[in-house]
Amino acid sequence: MDLRNLFKDTKKYLDTEVTICGWIRNHRDQKTFGFIDFSDGTVQDHLQVVYDENLSNFKDVQKLLVGCAISVTGKIIPSKGNQEIEMQASKIELLGDCPEDYPIQPKKHTREFLREQAYLRPRTNLFQAVFRVRSIAAFAIHKYFQERGYVYFHAPLITSSDCEGAGEMFQVTTIPLDKIKGEVDYSKDFFGKMANLTVSGQLEAETFALAYKKTYTFGPTFRAENSNTKTHASEFWMIEPEIAFCDLEGDMDIMEDMLKYIVKYVLDNAPKEIEFFDKFVENGLKDRLTKLINSKFTRIDHKDVITILKEAKVDWEFPPEYGEDIAKEHEKYITEYFNGPVFIKNWPKDIKAFYMKLNPDNETVAAVDLEVPGAGELIGGSQREENYDKLIKRMQELHMETEGMEWYLNLRKFGGCVHSGFGMGFERLLIYLTGVDNIRDVIPYPRTPKSCDY
Repeated sequence: MDLRNLFKDTKKYLDTEVTICGWIRNHRDQKTFGFIDFSDGTVQDHLQVVYDENLSNFKDVQKLLVGCAISVTGKIIPSKGNQEIEMQASKIELLGDCPEDYPIQPKKHTREFLREQAYLRPRTNLFQAVFRVRSIAAFAIHKYFQERGYVYFHAPLITSSDCEGAGEMFQVTTIPLDKIKGEVDYSKDFFGKMANLTVSGQLEAETFALAYKKTYTFGPTFRAENSNTKTHASEFWMIEPEIAFCDLEGDMDIMEDMLKYIVKYVLDNAPKEIEFFDKFVENGLKDRLTKLINSKFTRIDHKDVITILKEAKVDWEFPPEYGEDIAKEHEKYITEYFNGPVFIKNWPKDIKAFYMKLNPDNETVAAVDLEVPGAGELIGGSQREENYDKLIKRMQELHMETEGMEWYLNLRKFGGCVHSGFGMGFERLLIYLTGVDNIRDVIPYPRTPKSCDY
């Protein structure tokens, strides 16, 4: 049986004999008895297994090392230690041996060391919790959208559109690098044109939103930026809903509702993991997440945020300016100023993407960033420009080619309507949910500059 079922109803199994399969996390052997910290990966908790010299293979069991896979049969009894129950073993069988040089020993390991052991780190307490929360949060995202009638859309990973302004792109080609001399003739390449790994599924998702009304993508995206910060990776996952007949205000309603739903779902379904993070990673994490669920999300224009920042008696490292982006220090200040999450909306058009709806002032676009306490920007979205002529004009202003983008422009001609959407980096959400502050530690196998192991 699984520990998950055992811990779910411990009273049911008291004085009952069961068989469990899993791994040794720690082993303390004495002359006539021993204790094994047993884990099968189905729950955050371990089960203490007690055995004594009555075992037929007692001497062999005493030699079992950390990491060994074992099968244990025994009776569930009340624990004399910190746990509610433990197992008195009547049979222990070795299923998979493990040598003394096993890297994951029962001691404190640095996260840097564990990144070098990425194929083994899910066996540690920290990463057991991180990746279980990742699984639960992913399910919560699908559950939220599916319950509300959204169609799940699989955006292409290889694309010829670049979602202008979303980031540096990886090129996909079958032309051998040693054959590339001077200008490349892409007509002879595999796709007959330049192709890249996607930085966003948004543009393609808009095509489905204008057929199904509500759609969402949830999949990997890629950025070729040579960045080594704690929040950047070359491969990461994005959640990108697109909604027809929805303006910017409606877009913000959905962002707030979705985020509160996901956070509450994780709190309800990963209580042991959240307790672990609260104790060992970020003190106060549970209170911070609970506060978000009960918070009022402020909505404020970008220009008004800049005014607040300029009037603040703070010696800024990066002085705030109208018409410019805001820095991390500004994000932190503004969430503390309003004591909660803040939607910053109506951004200067010159620092936002071409597809965003131009406001009547001709200076700003109907764009929004959600800033949350302790993490800064978590979600970015906008009302999309639904007017064909205005979108063409904006692309011309930015010296963008319209060739190859006819399919996107035609959405505005063929039954186009007001529509909006947003994007949320999944790993950034996990950083917020767990308190683990490096993106390399919330994704199973991180892809970063000079790092593509496994």
